[in-house]
Amino acid sequence: MKLIPLLKKILFGSTFVSMLTALYLVFEWVPIERQMGPVQKIFYFHVPSAWVAFLAFFVVFVASIMYLKTKAEVYDIIAGSSAQVGVVFTAIVLITGPIWGRAAWGTWWTWDPRLTTTLILWFIYLAYLIIRNSAKGNEKNYRLAAVFGIIGFIDVPIVFMAARWWRTIHPVVFEADNIGLPPSMLITLMVCLLTFTLLYFVLLLKSMKIEQVERKIQNLKSEALKAY
Repeated sequence: MKLIPLLKKILFGSTFVSMLTALYLVFEWVPIERQMGPVQKIFYFHVPSAWVAFLAFFVVFVASIMYLKTKAEVYDIIAGSSAQVGVVFTAIVLITGPIWGRAAWGTWWTWDPRLTTTLILWFIYLAYLIIRNSAKGNEKNYRLAAVFGIIGFIDVPIVFMAARWWRTIHPVVFEADNIGLPPSMLITLMVCLLTFTLLYFVLLLKSMKIEQVERKIQNLKSEALKAY
């Protein structure tokens, strides 16, 4: 039992150190890109945010399947908590993307396949959260939310592959045979990806803890009403 608090402390400490390192690399170490200038540094927050959103929705997908299979409450809590984190990071993607796009392409928004499918993804999991939050202890609604979380994941690979399948202004950063980034930018991006991944797990644990406390309060209220 003492191992779990220790692992949490290691996770929180690692996240803090990694975050400081990432900020130093982004704002002090990596050179300013010639064409876009300082605004290009949004790239180091935009791409990791997209990665975390994909990771979060994958966890929703797996946890939802496990919930339907086992009916264990913990999987529903994991799915709901991960969806909350994923929606937040997708919102960050949708905010930072237009700022970057304005400097790179001269427009805040265009109905590009990558941008459009990302916006759809945000709405899908926002709807998932609405369905789940309306459950109020109703297992049928929790199952409905789980099904919605599974189906919604279909849009994730579509978002990822959109820039490869269709003509799009959005660049493909990583190709199988060509990364397309100088070493300093690649190192900074990798550190940022690690930092955002660690941050995802920190936020997931915090969100799960809040969810568990809320359920305990709800159960206590239900028992009190029955006793009354």
